[in-house]
Amino acid sequence: MVMWVFGYGSLIWKAGFNSDERLVGFIKGYRRVFYQGSTDHRGTPEFPGRTVTLEPAEGEVCWGVAYKIIKEEDQEIALTYLEVREKQYDKKAYVDFFTDPVVASPAVSGVMVYIASPDKKLNVNYLGPASTEEIAKQIVVAEGPSGPNRDYLFQLEKALLQFGCKDEHVIDLANEVRRILLETESTFA
Repeated sequence: MVMWVFGYGSLIWKAGFNSDERLVGFIKGYRRVFYQGSTDHRGTPEFPGRTVTLEPAEGEVCWGVAYKIIKEEDQEIALTYLEVREKQYDKKAYVDFFTDPVVASPAVSGVMVYIASPDKKLNVNYLGPASTEEIAKQIVVAEGPSGPNRDYLFQLEKALLQFGCKDEHVIDLANEVRRILLETESTFA
């Protein structure tokens, strides 16, 4: 049986596992939001970073990539890897994945995706909504074992733009982080 995994954050540019195919496309009924705290990759328990999760959003789509994994051994390795990497994401869903906005039927069904739910009992790292300015300030200062939080944001923005996706939430945040960084630079210049 073939396994498919949908990536909408760092999995877009850094899968970390073997795959047989990589498709650019989208899922329906969700939007990408920087509401998940990262205390293990892009932040620390004292200064959590912010990474993306999905929230239900009627009529919206979330662009990303789907990875096809055929070999059973590769599937086991990928799952083991993802269970560690995505451990702060408390929910898995199986969704329809589309590659063409004008085609009504999905390219692939049953694509696995990791989601960080807003349930604080199940997901202690959920930070939730905040203003663009607040989220940007947090991203500017947060850094973890995987590097600065802002690098995550900028890499996500670049990866999405490379396949023509203009995610307003990501672009607005990236622009606000750049503004803060320039402001900080000019203060110390």
